[in-house]
Amino acid sequence: MKSGAVEQPNDDWLKNIYERSRKETKMLPNLFKVMANAPELLQSYLDTYKLFSQHSGFTPEEQQIIFLVISYENGCNYCLAAHSTVANFSAGLSYEVTDAICNDTAIPVSKYQLLADFTREMLWSRGRPSESKTTEFLSAGYTEKQILDIILAISLKTLSNYTNHLYNTPIDSVFKAQQSRIGKLAARVFQSFNRNK
Repeated sequence: MKSGAVEQPNDDWLKNIYERSRKETKMLPNLFKVMANAPELLQSYLDTYKLFSQHSGFTPEEQQIIFLVISYENGCNYCLAAHSTVANFSAGLSYEVTDAICNDTAIPVSKYQLLADFTREMLWSRGRPSESKTTEFLSAGYTEKQILDIILAISLKTLSNYTNHLYNTPIDSVFKAQQSRIGKLAARVFQSFNRNK
């Protein structure tokens, strides 16, 4: 895309969004700067992220697992680096868990593996999970509301993943250390798309 990042917003609405972002995240991520080309997109992303974080009923760890799985399956290197950082340093997930998601290997915590599997099921079935997967998810203590909240997370990550694909968003320096942990993403992205055709 030719428009690039919006470094200095011209209108008050966007200035307020930037100020809110800096206040809430202590930074202005490159993702937000490219989303700012359509301020309503950035506003929707921030509002939806806040709603999901505060009302989904998932723990911070589970929220990051959901975001990582969706970002992995959508092939978004930027979001994998960003959410791995948040997962490890804010949500308290171990590197074992985040590395397993980013490398498409078994997650060492069975409930997390179940959540990752069901998130994939929701994503790849386009909201038509099998009855057996749904029963398994609900039997693990999750709720029907949380199934709908996974849809909310998919919509949220669609906004960010697709924006990053369009702009090839540069990974912020604060997330770069995690980027090296992601490993062989590019080859696996094509495999994940091909296995679901």
